[in-house]
Amino acid sequence: MLHPRAALRPAGLTATLAASIRTYAVASATARTSENPVKPRVTTPDVQAQFQQSSAPRRKTSALQMKTYTPRTPGLRHLRRPVNDHLWKGRPQRELTFPKKGQAKGGRNVTGRVTVRHRGGGHKRRIRVVDFKRREPGKQTVQRIEYDPNRSAHIALLKHQETGALSYIIASEGMMAGDVIESFLSGIPSSLLKTMGGTVDPGMLAAKTAFRGNCLPLHMVPLGTQVFCVGSTKNKRAVFCRSAGTYATVISKGEVGKKIRDVVIRLQSGELRRGKSKGNVHPVSPWGVPAKSGYKTRKARNPNKWLVQDRVRNQGKRRSKNK
Repeated sequence: MLHPRAALRPAGLTATLAASIRTYAVASATARTSENPVKPRVTTPDVQAQFQQSSAPRRKTSALQMKTYTPRTPGLRHLRRPVNDHLWKGRPQRELTFPKKGQAKGGRNVTGRVTVRHRGGGHKRRIRVVDFKRREPGKQTVQRIEYDPNRSAHIALLKHQETGALSYIIASEGMMAGDVIESFLSGIPSSLLKTMGGTVDPGMLAAKTAFRGNCLPLHMVPLGTQVFCVGSTKNKRAVFCRSAGTYATVISKGEVGKKIRDVVIRLQSGELRRGKSKGNVHPVSPWGVPAKSGYKTRKARNPNKWLVQDRVRNQGKRRSKNK
């Protein structure tokens, strides 16, 4: 006999199952019955395309999907992590890694001193050897995007189309498996010069080289472009904007005649830095004699000749309330 306050429920409505006593989550399931099953509909290609467009969901789905957890502990209640289904599920390339061994691994800074106490060694890790120079010319194909436990950014496994050599680089936003990228640090290839008629046109050169994932000298990057993995000295590895979500913007180029002497970039901290295209080389005469009265032996206080404008600092004073 039914309870007098319980309303009758038709068979076609949603039925909610009770949650388990051992969990905090509420599990729900739907069961729908139909006396007259719908027969499959045979449509022409034109009608099928129109039907797919009309049956598309109206709700807009965001590009970034976050993963939530059942709050079995207080720390999991508000934990949100991105869904990275595009990452490689297997192991890294063995020859491009080496084990992270030693007793002093947890809670140390770059100098090896303990900055956070009571930290153990953690999970076993292998250091991924990332190529921050990218001096090898030629086209390379992105094999896969991998997770690196030693850094915040993802890494991409590249394979050279001619030599077949494998290497790791920092993956840019939107990079996917199958993309073809190239490095122009060693110079402009002859095949590209032939397509431009044998002369270097800056506008045409930027249209053919300034693509996502390519590695260019700063003087070849168009103004207003956001770049990452920026080096401070010629033939040296990248030192700026290597973490996830960081970038620098090319804002100006210092030209002397027809040559670009230096490039100024703006970092996210607000600093303006100048990079020299020819590298950190002392000025000399045509015969190799050091110019400007020889080498300077006494350094200035905290010199930084590449810093154009420093970031905003508090200088140890309390900020005013109007700011």
